Amino acid sequence: MIAVGTKSTWLVVALAGIFLAHAARAETIAVIHAKAYTIAADKPIDDATIVFADGKIISVNAGAATPAGAKVIDAAGRIVTPGFMSGATQLGLVEVNAAAETNDQSVSSGPLGAAFDVQYALNANSALLTVARADGVTRAMAYPSGAATAPFSGMGALIRLSEGPDLAERVKAAMFVAVGAATIDSGGGSRSAQWVLLRNALDEARQFTNASRTTGPRDQLLNRPDVLALAGMFSSRMPLVIAAQRESDIRQAIKLQDDYGLKVVIFGGTEAWRAVDELARAKIGVILNPMANLPWTFDEIGGRLDNAALLAKAGVAVAFVVPGNTIHLSHNVGLALREGAGLAVANGLSYTEALKALTVNPARIWGIADHYGTLSPGQDADLVIWDGDPLEPSSAPTAVFIAGRAVSLVTRQIELRDRYAPARRNDPWPPAYR
Repeated sequence: MIAVGTKSTWLVVALAGIFLAHAARAETIAVIHAKAYTIAADKPIDDATIVFADGKIISVNAGAATPAGAKVIDAAGRIVTPGFMSGATQLGLVEVNAAAETNDQSVSSGPLGAAFDVQYALNANSALLTVARADGVTRAMAYPSGAATAPFSGMGALIRLSEGPDLAERVKAAMFVAVGAATIDSGGGSRSAQWVLLRNALDEARQFTNASRTTGPRDQLLNRPDVLALAGMFSSRMPLVIAAQRESDIRQAIKLQDDYGLKVVIFGGTEAWRAVDELARAKIGVILNPMANLPWTFDEIGGRLDNAALLAKAGVAVAFVVPGNTIHLSHNVGLALREGAGLAVANGLSYTEALKALTVNPARIWGIADHYGTLSPGQDADLVIWDGDPLEPSSAPTAVFIAGRAVSLVTRQIELRDRYAPARRNDPWPPAYR
């Protein structure tokens, strides 16, 4: 009991609340009898005991005893993995694609190019986040798909899918540009023009970090917000993500990294296998669609289902994005990711490498592997207990933990199912009263 006087009852309540909140955060949890794919090793640990507290993993060992006082969860031999991460998504930015007021992933007019920043539109109340969480996704890169000034799309944000109002883990996390067939009209009608515009923009940002229309050269093409946004790549090592499919564009991206000393990431990379040795030498990660084998444009003529396997074999860090330019960038993200990873395994990618493409590889690409992506001591306690093989679409999580806290697996779809189920047809109470 803390004696603070009758006039300070509110302080007692506040202190008690702080104490209880801290106690809740510090609860030790032990998942026992797990088949733990730690991702830190190539083989799983059978009969593993995974201990975590205060949002961090403490230990992962075979047959270890549980700490005294720990809350015990029996996995009963089920697979446990780190939380999955979508290499690129539009979760939190798009709710209904056809409803403009719920679609904040691009800007089609105005002065914003590189300066377009999605962080201000992130919607923590999106019903699609609960679906992704319930399917084992705990992290994602929310990226912009287009800005008003070619070839830039804008800046993405790393998000953590924990429950609560704050989604962003890191804002201004990557600069996105798009070259090739998808944006050729806005880039002057030629991919050569796209590359010239991009290189000129990088030159201006490097040379005129503090420039404006009044102090910069008369022929400066960028406005001040775009210059300052691009300058972040030189001062903070913000990755430059180049959406490209064709081999020639991928080779141009590699040369760009060599010329400017930037960290480049390839997004798309349908023909990346044709430049696999150069990508491995340059240590450039590739975020690809593992289902891409039919060309939607002439840029994707070389698409093949073993793209991921060929890249991984050469040592390229591969992460997955659900089929590009579809509703699966925000809807059913986890299901599509897992299905794509399973398809990659069916076409030569090892099972372990497929799990890496869903966990530690995107963490490395986006610079958070120091605290996320494996089941290792000191890492964030983002983990999923599965009722079957996670790369089998019919499997599902039985429990999802984000930063050590169990999150609800109830989605809006489940609530609607339960409210309007045929079994309740003769219920005397209307749905709103149940």
